[in-house]
Amino acid sequence: MLLALLSGFALSQSYRTITAIVAQGLQADFGLSAQSLGAFAGLFGLSFGVAQLLMGITMDRYGLRRTVLASAPLSIAGAALSALAPSHGWLMAGQLLIGIGCSPAFLACTLFISRHFPGERFAFFSGLSMGMGGLGLMLTGTPLAWVVQHWGWRTGFGILAALNALSWLVILALVHEPVEPDIPPRSQESWGRSLRGLAELFTLPHTWGILVLGMSCYAAFLSLRGLWLGPLLINRFGFSLVDSGNVALVLSLISLFAPGIFGRLDPGPIRRRAWVANASLLMAAMFAVMAVLQHAGATVALMIGLGMLWGFYTLQYTDVRSSYPPEMTGRALSLFTMAMFLGVALMQSATGLVAAWATGLGVEPYRAVLLAIAGWLALASLAFRVLPASPLLRR
Repeated sequence: MLLALLSGFALSQSYRTITAIVAQGLQADFGLSAQSLGAFAGLFGLSFGVAQLLMGITMDRYGLRRTVLASAPLSIAGAALSALAPSHGWLMAGQLLIGIGCSPAFLACTLFISRHFPGERFAFFSGLSMGMGGLGLMLTGTPLAWVVQHWGWRTGFGILAALNALSWLVILALVHEPVEPDIPPRSQESWGRSLRGLAELFTLPHTWGILVLGMSCYAAFLSLRGLWLGPLLINRFGFSLVDSGNVALVLSLISLFAPGIFGRLDPGPIRRRAWVANASLLMAAMFAVMAVLQHAGATVALMIGLGMLWGFYTLQYTDVRSSYPPEMTGRALSLFTMAMFLGVALMQSATGLVAAWATGLGVEPYRAVLLAIAGWLALASLAFRVLPASPLLRR
């Protein structure tokens, strides 16, 4: 059942990183600027993140299976609409539908693990699941780059729509929700009371540090892997589309294992926060170095290093689970996931504005983009350090 749910998560990973592969085609067909390209990529994260507000509550009320089966057809329709889009506006509408349709994909996997696997194995199974979701990143590496280069970007969206429909059928056939004696019955709270329960999280001081960093680390990696990797390597170093797809494929292969490795190395509640803070600061430094380097080999090596380091975000999920009492865990994970994808939307849109601003000043846009990401990460890492931690961790 977990593998079936992970098929949906893997496809959501493909959707959120396809822009790096289809960017050149979109710019050629619709004349998109760097700012418009950033807005297109960011719309997935925005719609995905906002929908998290409802998906966590819906899963509590109606179950994981019903929620996923009801929402996935939206992503199938969005991908089909994108493949047929006659204009930029229709393309944005497709992206909006895809984001909403994919929004419960990973949260469903996380809650399934939380409810049906031992608590002490949560970090390991979460990391393993995040790694397996990297299969979706592999699809938007060399395979989809080859398809797009030979048959165009519309074919890429068409393939994802077909795979999404197959995933829906697998979930329909295989997934049910076992009734366990230690799992409380689904909530029958009203929608208003459920939303007030989410709002209560903001009254807890330790929520803010978690959310600030949550909006930054995954957003930084996805802004690189899902938006700027292809244009940067093609325009700065003269890579072909398939060459840049090969780099994306290597990052995707690494992403299969990095989260699981960090899950296995989980040092426990107190030291875990230090690991997360240090890893995020190192990530900022690597983006800054990549901004000033004009060497193709070193840039690719830094990208691979970021792919290895990126796996620490599984420790962020584990930190969330340890920072709240059991009755708040579901809504806390939902809020954290929402923050992650709102961060993706904000960073991708903001870096599109930065690229357009830099181009207008005659500055290389990719240097400005990478420095902006580095500064964002450094400030978020500092905030995570100075804002209070959950008192539950000290127990």
